[in-house]
Amino acid sequence: MKFLRFLLFPFAIIYDVVTSIRNFFFDIGVFKQTSFKIPVIVVGNLSVGGTGKTPQIEYLIRLLKDQFKTSVLSRGYKRKTAGFVLINDTHSAEDVGDEPLQYYKKFKNINVAVDANRVAGITKLISGKSTDVVLLDDAFQHRKVKGSFYILLTKYDDLFTADFLLPTGNLRESRRGAIRADVILVTKCPTNLSEKSKNKISNKLKKHNKDVFFTSISYDDTTSGKESILVDDLKNYDVLLITGIANPTPLLSFLKDKNVNFKHLKYSDHHHFSDKEIQGIKSEYSALKSSKKLILTTEKDYVRLESKLKELSYLGIQTSFLEQQEVFDAIIKSHIQ
Repeated sequence: MKFLRFLLFPFAIIYDVVTSIRNFFFDIGVFKQTSFKIPVIVVGNLSVGGTGKTPQIEYLIRLLKDQFKTSVLSRGYKRKTAGFVLINDTHSAEDVGDEPLQYYKKFKNINVAVDANRVAGITKLISGKSTDVVLLDDAFQHRKVKGSFYILLTKYDDLFTADFLLPTGNLRESRRGAIRADVILVTKCPTNLSEKSKNKISNKLKKHNKDVFFTSISYDDTTSGKESILVDDLKNYDVLLITGIANPTPLLSFLKDKNVNFKHLKYSDHHHFSDKEIQGIKSEYSALKSSKKLILTTEKDYVRLESKLKELSYLGIQTSFLEQQEVFDAIIKSHIQ
């Protein structure tokens, strides 16, 4: 696979030229950018998938929602609707996408909407709802909106500085795109990441001249959904694990560290499950012989599966800062005030 991607190197060069010209035209004003009177905080990455955008958006919601009227706008990846949709109780993941629906169900007193046209979406949010700040989900490359603050995510063991453009690597645009960031968050770090490792990573990122913060993901102590079970007690269960996310590796490692006995059924990111696949999952679950058994999934998958699988629980995650959380929080709040 790596050799095949190397053979596609000429296409990566063409991709670099095209995306660089596009960014240049936005930078010099040939292509129009729209800015807004209220803060628009953009969360995104340079690479494809798996850097932790969803828990980071949720972190910002928790930080801001009690003090500011907060709205979230996403494109609603793989949804079956079109145009602007302000999410309400009648919507499903098929209607609006799994991540936006997760935000809506999890947090009260915020507005969550989807629109592939981010300019139109923000305009409608501002005109139709009282909003102090808009969080723009996965929109680092969406240059038609001129965000007021950009948060760039990069995974600690897969830094954008060591990657190359598609299709040879996983970058959506050149590393030069990091210039648009206001801060860089190194995500999914081990909680015991050493100072030596932090310094090594910081040195790789320092040429971009941005504030760098280190974060990890922490899993909930108990499962949610059908059953509430202490994570430490999952070792007493036979677990059928269902994932449809970009990078399930951290979850697999976490469960293994907890000595959980699980069978993993892996699907593509944002996967929409067919009736046949649901029946296959039910058959796999029925085949587990233990009297203590559980279907476990991620929180993002849960919003797509809860209406289809009654015996379903999920394990939630949150972003946590290894250090300087107060500094980051102060930067964000001072930007809005």
